[in-house]
Amino acid sequence: MEQELKQIVCEDDEIKVIPITIALILAGFFCMLNETVLNMALKSLMGQFNISATTVQWLSTGYMLIMGVSIPISAFLTQTFTTRQLFLASVIIFLVGTIICSAAPAFSILLIGRLIQAVGTGVLIPNIINTLLIINPVEKRGKALGIFNLVMFCAPAIGPTLSGLVLQSLSWRWLFLIIIPFSIIALIIGYTYLRNVTKLTNPHLDILSILLSTVGFGGFIYGVSNIGNSAATMTLPIIIGCIALFTFTLRQIHMKDPMLDMHPFKYPMFTIGTILIIIMHMVNFATMLILPMFLEGALGLTAFVAGLIMLPGGLINGIVSPISGHLYDRFGAKVLIIPGFIISTIVFCAFSFTISLKITIPLIIALHCLSLFAVGIINTPTQTNSLNQLSLESAPHGTAIMNTLQQIAGAFGTSLFVAIMSSNQKSYLMSVANPNDSHSQALSLVFGVHNVFIIQVFILLVAVILSLFIKRNNFTTTENY
Repeated sequence: MEQELKQIVCEDDEIKVIPITIALILAGFFCMLNETVLNMALKSLMGQFNISATTVQWLSTGYMLIMGVSIPISAFLTQTFTTRQLFLASVIIFLVGTIICSAAPAFSILLIGRLIQAVGTGVLIPNIINTLLIINPVEKRGKALGIFNLVMFCAPAIGPTLSGLVLQSLSWRWLFLIIIPFSIIALIIGYTYLRNVTKLTNPHLDILSILLSTVGFGGFIYGVSNIGNSAATMTLPIIIGCIALFTFTLRQIHMKDPMLDMHPFKYPMFTIGTILIIIMHMVNFATMLILPMFLEGALGLTAFVAGLIMLPGGLINGIVSPISGHLYDRFGAKVLIIPGFIISTIVFCAFSFTISLKITIPLIIALHCLSLFAVGIINTPTQTNSLNQLSLESAPHGTAIMNTLQQIAGAFGTSLFVAIMSSNQKSYLMSVANPNDSHSQALSLVFGVHNVFIIQVFILLVAVILSLFIKRNNFTTTENY
């Protein structure tokens, strides 16, 4: 790979890894922070714009939807535009969306701004991962991706805490205003230091593939977001989405120059790693939403206090992620992934047994910290081990595939587990004498969350079994690098 990289980069354009990494991490951090920073402001937005909870939720659902649609196109963009062009364009798009959100006079304008932000984020995140993989030698990739995973998990984890802190004294508009200067700094650093590190093949833009991926991923995520609502708004979009995705996959397999190359799945470690990443994101993103619901709805805590409870876990994850990358470089994936999923399974088993109105805050913090510690030692080794098998040409496609499925897994897991929780709440309330009583409402939430944790335990057990088949790549004999 190093020889290929030297051919791509001009001799006069020395690659400065540290400033490039700073620009990538800074931009990625605030893009991912933006994914959860608005969650605590939804209630005030409902009052200001006089809209329902179903409507205001589109600020989150729409964001995931557009990200899911944008990511598959990133592989085509990576091979069509230079690294620098793609980075600058995606950050500018995100910045424009942020400015629109900060000044939005109506909900519709705010939603448009959020969707524009999502386009920038959806293109930027795969580009960051692919660039980090290319500018770092194989033996340092685990550490590099570990640092990046601070962005992927620490930023969304501290989003609710930051949101609660800002909303205590300032308007929701400041949630966007504080992002603007940091985005500009990342833009300046990227403009100054970033050089092209990818091989431009100028593939043909297949419009039908874009339409199929848009309808497929968009329909699937939209349908999943409506789980628990009417069958028409849930089932039909999912069916249409699945048909479109199946057609899209067949088309990519048989195309000479596909928009998203499916051949990475022929590598067993990439396939197993992708499944493990999907399971982890399903559980983790759902917990990031369900646990605050329990803290606020059942225990009666404020949004700010709930955010503070979630903060230690996010910080631990941010510390563990780069360390796990370094450990992967030395010892491989298996010694980290298997213990990680075992710890995660034990944590959710403990949650299912102890969740009640009498559960203590220290116990919640401890279990949440252990959960995100497990995520920290799982994600980087799994992702790095999966992508290390791919060639320079396949790396953008593998990165796009993995990041697309991460978003879909997060959306699917959140929608699925929230629907299960709500269904169990309704079932519980139908069995009590006073369903409108506040104590009964709190107990129904406990019942719903308890059953969600039990289901998550069984899903994590599947991941434990799959992780037993993980093998470390032999860097000295792998031809791809």
